[in-house]
Amino acid sequence: MKKAIISTLIIGSIVTSNMAMANTEEPHGQQEQLVGFGSGLLLGAAVGGPVGAVIGAITGGVIGKSVADDEKLTAQDVKLQQQQVKLAKLNEQQQDYQHLSHQYRLAQNKLQQLGEMRTLKQLDLGLNVQFRTGSAQIEPLYQKQLEEVAKLMNAQPELKLDLSGFADRQGQTDLNQKLSEKRISSVKSLLTGLGVDEARLTAKAYGDTAPIHQEQTLENNVFDRRVTLQLSPEMESSLTAKQ
Repeated sequence: MKKAIISTLIIGSIVTSNMAMANTEEPHGQQEQLVGFGSGLLLGAAVGGPVGAVIGAITGGVIGKSVADDEKLTAQDVKLQQQQVKLAKLNEQQQDYQHLSHQYRLAQNKLQQLGEMRTLKQLDLGLNVQFRTGSAQIEPLYQKQLEEVAKLMNAQPELKLDLSGFADRQGQTDLNQKLSEKRISSVKSLLTGLGVDEARLTAKAYGDTAPIHQEQTLENNVFDRRVTLQLSPEMESSLTAKQ
């Protein structure tokens, strides 16, 4: 009987020491193991004496460690779920971005088609590139227009253009003829430099022999200094048929 009492006192001292360590120094997982060890020790001592205390302590320690491991797994599961939520949101954002990109490409294509139709209509009516007096240099405004023409012709290889060069009636007729030829050459050089095959361009220079208005004024002279780009007759027929 005395041995049992002494054993119980010793065991109680061990349990108290383990509990104190669990509450102060040890990490959370080891605290669970120490608490399980102490609880098992007391329970085993109460039921089976010293031998039961040893068995109970071992069993309690194992149970305590299992509880700590379960808590770690639960924490990992929470982190995993949080990461899955983030991934799902990123996937949604990516899908939204892909949808917007698709809509943007469609809008770009539509804008390009409208631009090509506008340029085609201008060529059907006759697109004029105007020049300064005595000059064959293409102004920046008309360079941009010719770039659009080249883009259209490169996209539609069947298109062919007639280029007609003109000059106003100031100066000598033979010089005006040469000037109108130079203006055509400037336009052709720009178009071919942008990839248009020269064989698709038919050119004729008229000098000062074909003014828009019979009355010669400064204003009328401005409109006479030009190169007119127009769809060739077979292209006009094809365009009319499509419309």
